[in-house]
Amino acid sequence: MEAANKLNIAIVGAGAMGSLFGAYLSTSARVVLVDTWSAHVEAINRQGLTVELPDGDSTVFPLTAMSVADQLKAPVDVAIIFTKSADTMAATQTAQKLLKPNGIVLTLQNGIGNIEVIQQVIDKGRALAGVTTHGATVLGPGKVRHSGSGPTHIARPAQDLPDFEALIHTFGQAGFEITLSDDIGSLIWGKLIINVGINALAAILRVPNGVLAEVEPTQRIMSATVLEAVLVAKALGIDLPDQHPVDRVLYACRNTATNRASMLQDILRGADTEIDVINGAIVRIGEALGIPTPFNRLLTDMVKALENTRSERIQAEDQ
Repeated sequence: MEAANKLNIAIVGAGAMGSLFGAYLSTSARVVLVDTWSAHVEAINRQGLTVELPDGDSTVFPLTAMSVADQLKAPVDVAIIFTKSADTMAATQTAQKLLKPNGIVLTLQNGIGNIEVIQQVIDKGRALAGVTTHGATVLGPGKVRHSGSGPTHIARPAQDLPDFEALIHTFGQAGFEITLSDDIGSLIWGKLIINVGINALAAILRVPNGVLAEVEPTQRIMSATVLEAVLVAKALGIDLPDQHPVDRVLYACRNTATNRASMLQDILRGADTEIDVINGAIVRIGEALGIPTPFNRLLTDMVKALENTRSERIQAEDQ
């Protein structure tokens, strides 16, 4: 794509995944990262964004980052939201400020319910959902690790969007494997079930993804948790993308073996997690449908307990 025809893309939420996508997309588009983490923003503007690759090598991507959307001088063609689900409404309002009148908003967030929040602000035809199987970990301000690769699925728009084909082309030029889907809801639930199996357990045990697939007790817990979520999905009439969801979760663990799950990253930095839209969502929907979800409830309560006792944590040096 010629420089003059490059898309202008804003990444709203430059955590691990937002930074990773922003870095790679900057090779084929004009990209700006928008995030509230001032140290990260300052580091990127000062020395670029460093991406540590799966083979151990590192690449530095020159990028522009900002903490206030009003600093952007010109509107963007596409805004991609990567914030935590609790921040989806605020991120959408930021995206609305950044976008040109017919611009596209794409969410690649975890959990369920994000696209419905976005569509409260953005016209449904211009608000698209997607899921990705890439994994990333924040290593510090201005530095992330790319810890797992895989396809990214994006909903096929219901109406003609002038920049959509250019967006898909841009993803491809940046090295992403993109698949268009007419049933993105199924894929979102497929990704949710993977997160149900991995995130809370990794956060509680404080281990990288790969460990969960190799330890027998964690395999049993993951299996029970995933099967509860599958029962809930089937009760809702969701056609899941994987016939063997437990095997799919184990594969995801091994494929992103060095990755620190997003929920683990939240716990380690003392932040609130997305437990309410992952395991907590299974519990909530299960209750409404009369389906018991004891494993998901226990994991949800454990993560909530971690969040609410962070100030009382006993450290090794305190013993």
